[in-house]
Amino acid sequence: MSAATITDIFKTVFGYGFMVRAMIVGVLISVCAALLGVSLVLRRCSMIGDGLSHVGFGALAVAAAIGAAQLWVALPVVIIVAFLIIRLSDNSRLTSDSAIALISSGALALGVMIVSLTGSNTNLGDFLFGSVFALSDADSVLSIVLSAIVLVLFVMFYNKIFAVTFDAGFARATGTKEGFYNTFVALLTAVTVVVGMRLVGALLVTSLIIFPPLTAMRVCKKFRSVVIASGILAAISFIAGMMISVGVPSAPVGASVVLVNAAFFLIFLVAGKIRSLAVAKRD
Repeated sequence: MSAATITDIFKTVFGYGFMVRAMIVGVLISVCAALLGVSLVLRRCSMIGDGLSHVGFGALAVAAAIGAAQLWVALPVVIIVAFLIIRLSDNSRLTSDSAIALISSGALALGVMIVSLTGSNTNLGDFLFGSVFALSDADSVLSIVLSAIVLVLFVMFYNKIFAVTFDAGFARATGTKEGFYNTFVALLTAVTVVVGMRLVGALLVTSLIIFPPLTAMRVCKKFRSVVIASGILAAISFIAGMMISVGVPSAPVGASVVLVNAAFFLIFLVAGKIRSLAVAKRD
């Protein structure tokens, strides 16, 4: 890609209001997903994002069928389901992955059935595969506000999230309400998944949660450094993915962002292996 082409891409991205708006929304949501993903990956609950995105698709199908505002319908539904998943896994014989599988598959089937029977598939493709450039002003404002709230809450309760992530038993012994903070993280994840569906779609939104933390963990070893690295990687990946999508018009934003994340993972994987070999030789 020539320097002139790169310059043209920058002019395109930053020369239009809707492009700048998409960039801001995308970076904020990607960072939110990555930060929450660190806790979810370490607790082996990362697939909750996939389950909630399927629930979101079902809620969007219902909203489209009744002519209601899609995000305003999906948001409370996904939050309620996130709470139910936590309750089911805590208070029954179901494991968390079983609860996620049951609820997500049922919600996805419901969504497909409603779309098939009503033909209300207008704009639903945007939620399946992502269409950040199609964000309305109202959706953009809502996404920015919700993302900012998630970031602020994550920072405020960082120490508690750290405690329940690494040593739930010790956290309980010191008075930390493990169940409350597990639910808290799940609810923040639900909000992030709903707004993130406009970026990469329901089928790929889990990648925003999984890739940056797993990538950072190839090199970083401390929780704080993993969190910081995940946020930076998420932001860079979205910006790079968006640039690729603008430079290659047939390339969708969502897939481009995910592929950039995958490329970073491979690079950090190799870097981590080289680092481990260097440490082994030194010892």
